[in-house]
Amino acid sequence: MSRTPEQVADVAAAAAPYLESWLEHQRRRQRVPGVQAAIRVGDRLVLDTALGQADATTGEPLTGRHLFRIASHSKTFTATAVLQLVEAGRMRLDDPIGRWVPELADRAPAAAAVTVRELLGHQAGVVRDGADTDYWQLLHPFPDAAALLDIVAAPGGLTFGRNEHFKYSNIGYSLLGLAIEAASGRPYNTFVQQEVVERLGLADTGPELDPAREAEYAAGHTGLFDGETTRLRVDHVDTRAMAAATGFYSTARDLTSYGAAHFTGDPTLLTDESKRLMRRPESEVSAHGRPARRYGLGLDLDTVGDRKLVGHSGGYPGHITRTWIDPEAQVVVSVLTNSIDGPADSLARGLLALLDLALDAPERDEDTPDPASLSRWTGRWADLWGPADVALLGGRLVMLHPNAPAPAEEWLELTVEDDRTLRYESVAGFASAGETVEYEWGPDGTATSIRAGGMTMWPTEAFLAGRARQVAPGSAG
Repeated sequence: MSRTPEQVADVAAAAAPYLESWLEHQRRRQRVPGVQAAIRVGDRLVLDTALGQADATTGEPLTGRHLFRIASHSKTFTATAVLQLVEAGRMRLDDPIGRWVPELADRAPAAAAVTVRELLGHQAGVVRDGADTDYWQLLHPFPDAAALLDIVAAPGGLTFGRNEHFKYSNIGYSLLGLAIEAASGRPYNTFVQQEVVERLGLADTGPELDPAREAEYAAGHTGLFDGETTRLRVDHVDTRAMAAATGFYSTARDLTSYGAAHFTGDPTLLTDESKRLMRRPESEVSAHGRPARRYGLGLDLDTVGDRKLVGHSGGYPGHITRTWIDPEAQVVVSVLTNSIDGPADSLARGLLALLDLALDAPERDEDTPDPASLSRWTGRWADLWGPADVALLGGRLVMLHPNAPAPAEEWLELTVEDDRTLRYESVAGFASAGETVEYEWGPDGTATSIRAGGMTMWPTEAFLAGRARQVAPGSAG
């Protein structure tokens, strides 16, 4: 069933409370300090949440205004800026980079010959980060412009020949930053701030660490190794000449506004012709028999179900981030995490999958129960085998498993039989399809337990309070 963005926004807004609940469950289960997430459909922000802590060492709560380093999201801003210059007739995609960075001509003539298009699509063969990349673990500063050129001119500055392989390169995108400066006559940071950030009115987005806003940044945190339970704080640093590849900061809310500017039909930043060019597969990434991935010009490309998605991830010391955009259906999902092992991509994909599950619900008719009457059945239940959710998505009740990183892969629809009984749909499967879920109601009208597939489950807090007695020797039978 085809829906307008306004109709999709209504479904998404109704599902948002469960999406937030699932997100918080995943955050706590994976012990992520903080998660900031937003979903925009058309021009409507349907989810905007901040969960957990901005700084685990102080306990500061995370808010929707805390700033995250979004790292390689920066490449989408850089590619957008390049296409703006192309539209203005000030640059061509097939220009050799040496035209805009003439210092390369004598020092690295082979690198000078690679084109703007090849750099945008990671087809130039340029080294990823250089021979000494310890700046990524904060052992020394990120390269300045002179050091950047030294990296390109050094032996190994070109790892592959042009268009030989997809070769992801932060150094290549940093060269594009220098090209933007030369073609525009403005510093890179100034150009993208004026021509991208300010055009969209993004108050919480910028191309590089802003010392004046130091108190607004969510702290970064180390990963958890070998059973560790404590994370260390990771401070933010300036990425210097690599801002075009990895310097940007933003919020999930702002990133959905930026993503919406990449919807088909939105002329704010680029023409649809340029956006189609960015979204066209420029590179195929395939090795060791794994399914192929694709990359456009500054954008990851993926197909999930019926959705053709574009976007980018970001990995900065202490922050892992992901934004996915469906430019035709006008949906953007952005998830920002503040630990170096943060599961931003799986959380973003999970939110999209849950949204699609809600959208896949059959169209309502006169026999369909009013969703308001179904809300009393919803909740999170737990037994010895883990939690299960009865959720209201798209106006129907479904049983889900919130521990799953892909929560929509295994689910069953539930229908009401009487005032204390639901029944699973009759389909093939390994779960309890066709059986009943029996509810016990307390005096206040809330459910005190359920029996699902014959097994008793309780509200999570009640189950945890009694679990020790349940598994104690001699307690069974």
